[in-house]
Formats: sequence, structure tokens, C-alpha cells
Amino acid sequence: MNELDMHIADAVLGIDTLWGGDVMNPSGMGRFIADSWFSDEPLPDSYTHPAADRLRQTGGVFGKNIDREAVDRYLHEMNLPRAIAGLRDQAVQCPSLRRSYLDGLALSLETMWDLALELLGMGDAVPYARCVEASTGKSPEPSHPEAMRDHAAELLGRAGYDQGHGILQSVDAWRRDRVTPMASVQALGAAVIARFDALSRKNLVPHLPREMADVPRANIGFLPIKDAWFSGSMNYIGRARTATGAPLYEATYEINASLQISYPEFEQLVSHEVVPGHVTTFAYLQDLYVRGQAGFEATVLTMNTRAATLFEGLANNAILIAHGVNEVKELPDEDLQIGVLLALLQDDAKNQASYMTWGEGRPQAEVASTLRREYLVTEERADKLSGAWGRHPLLGRMYLPAYRAGTEKVARLRRSYPAGRVLPAIYGCNGLVDIETIDMVLTE
Repeated sequence: MNELDMHIADAVLGIDTLWGGDVMNPSGMGRFIADSWFSDEPLPDSYTHPAADRLRQTGGVFGKNIDREAVDRYLHEMNLPRAIAGLRDQAVQCPSLRRSYLDGLALSLETMWDLALELLGMGDAVPYARCVEASTGKSPEPSHPEAMRDHAAELLGRAGYDQGHGILQSVDAWRRDRVTPMASVQALGAAVIARFDALSRKNLVPHLPREMADVPRANIGFLPIKDAWFSGSMNYIGRARTATGAPLYEATYEINASLQISYPEFEQLVSHEVVPGHVTTFAYLQDLYVRGQAGFEATVLTMNTRAATLFEGLANNAILIAHGVNEVKELPDEDLQIGVLLALLQDDAKNQASYMTWGEGRPQAEVASTLRREYLVTEERADKLSGAWGRHPLLGRMYLPAYRAGTEKVARLRRSYPAGRVLPAIYGCNGLVDIETIDMVLTE
């Protein structure tokens, strides 16, 4: 690792540890900000120091009972602002694309640092607008679900669901008729993954460099878990190797056993989380790193960043990429179209939960009611998005807006550029990019 790589590692894993994350934990129940570590490089001091271990065990600055002694010791031993500043200083020497990406990463890390200080009572309140701009490159704004909701209502009517008592009852009935059996999620997941991998081989792979064709796009296992605070967690591991030292590109997907989801929505979930969405994206970036085509920062991908916003946007467009189309109405059957519209409405609801909670200061009950009524989410999703997610001091302010911002940007880029140009760019084949720097690649 060179000096820049060391600053990246210390800054990212330091902020992750401060918030209670553990990138080496294979489960999403133990991870937080840092999504991956597959470089085979030694872990930095910000992870291995004894003070870091105690901080992880106590949940960091957002633990149920903050261990101030553990936090104070970690802050004393690890100079995280210096690591972030070192990242910025070293990035100046990089080519413009990488420099801009690293500047965006530093901006996000600085915001997460200041949010931690706010939570500890050691710093000023961080403005909501700063949080959203750091992760998405855009100012906060409310969602506008009307067009998607009207489209869903039209399709539900054609499917025979009477909306005399309101669209929400029709959606609930539609979901009940197509419910995914969580007891069979492993077998069901394997079948849907195989289908989308075949579609990706047909409609994605031909647009990418030939070297990418043999990279495993979906080496993943589904694991149902009980009582999770999230609907599901894709955990990219990437540390297994063949006898010759080549990566196996492995991941797991933990899915909430109480999740209420229809089969068409489950199809969208698989395309989003696995292939050609997150698992495929991470595998491609690991391959690019191994072949020397991506820098160290590609191995320690981080939530609440502009890169994460791009990845969420890519994943929400993944089902369209797999089918080789640009619009929901072009998907092969109307049941699938309904499922995708409901999934996209849910991600618009994530942005709205953030905006109402942090931008307008609305109470949780009002937020939950709005998400259920206007965004057609299940009661379970309305509760979690307005509560555990929406009111989280970090995820509620920085991550929830990423879904809508990323989805709209990637959809716009796919409409504006041919597949042979835009797909290699968003998957990192022209250099690691984020939701802002993608424009540098496509307009050069």
C-alpha cells in the first residue's frame, strides 16, 4: 500500500469503526459503513488498534449505551481528521477522474465525522442539506410519486383489481395473491438468480470489455434471518481464492424472514441486490482491481458516498439492464411492471422519509402514514423507513436520499447514451466513478 492507500484505509475504516461497524464481519448485522475489504492488504491501525475492538463491541457512537470511555480513547489514539486530510492531500497528485472521486469520498467522510461529533455533543448540528449534498451531489428535495402511482393503478385495473376502495387496498390484495414464501427463499432465490444471470449474459456482457465475460456475476447464497432492522443485506466478501490465487467473488444475501414481498417485487430485489446489480458491480470492480485497472479505493467501498448513490441507481435500473430496455413499460409482462413500480415507489419513499423527518421535522406517525398512503409500501416497510432507518442520525440524513437520486440519474444517462457507451462507464470499466464523476467519463 502506498501513502494514499493507507490514508484511504484509515479514513474509511476509522469512520466505520467510530459508528460501530466491522468490515470483516460476514454478516450485515455487524457491518455498517464500509461495504467491502477484498484487497488482501493488511488492515490499518484504525481497525486493528485495541481501542477499535472495544468500540466495535459497544456499538460505536450509535450504540444503545454509548461507551464514552471507549469513544474517547479511540478518538485520542486515532486522528481521523488527519487521515481524511491526508487522503485529500495525496489525491491532488492523481489524474483528474480519480482525484475528483477521492475528493467526493473525503467530503462524505468529513460529513460522517461531523455527524458523529454532533451525536456525541462535541460539535455543531450538521445541516440536513450538507448531508444530502455530500452523498448525492444534490440539494434535498421531496419525492413526487404521482406518475408511478398512477401507472401502477392503471396496470392494477387491467389485472382485475377494483380500486373502488382505493389503490392501497388493491395493492395489498395484489401482493397477497403473489406473496413470496420466505421458507423457500433459498431455492426460489437460486432460480431467479440463474434467470437474471442468463439475461445479463445476453443483454449486458456484450457491451463490456471481453475480459469481464468470465467474471462470476452472482456467486451468492441467500440466508433468511429473523428480526433484522433491514429488509435485506448484500454482504460482499470477496476474500476466497482459488488454488492459483484468483478471486471467487463470493457474497451472501441476508433477507429478513418477516419481509412481505410479492414475487414480481422479489424479482426486482434479486436484480437489484445480485445480478446485474450490487454483486455484479462489486465483482467487476474486484476484477478491475486485480487486473490493475482500478485503485485501492475500489476495494473498500463505502456507504453514504456519491459512489454508493451511483451503485444504488445502477441497482434500481438493473432489471431494465437485464432485459435490455430503458423503461418500465418495456418489460415483458405487466405483472412484472407492477412489481418494479412498487419497488421504485418504495425507494422514492426512502427519500421522502428522509425529507419529512430531517427537512421538515415531521413526527414518525405522520411519516409512516404518508409512506403507506402515497407510496403504497407495506406496513412493515412504512414502520422501518419512518423509524429505524428514517430517524437514524446518519442513514436517515445521508443514505435514504441516495436511492432516488441515483435511480433518476442512471435512468437519464441510459436514455441519453447508447448501451455500449454507458454500461461500461457505470460499471467502472473506464475508471471508478461516482454519481458526479460519471459525467466526466461520458462527456470526454
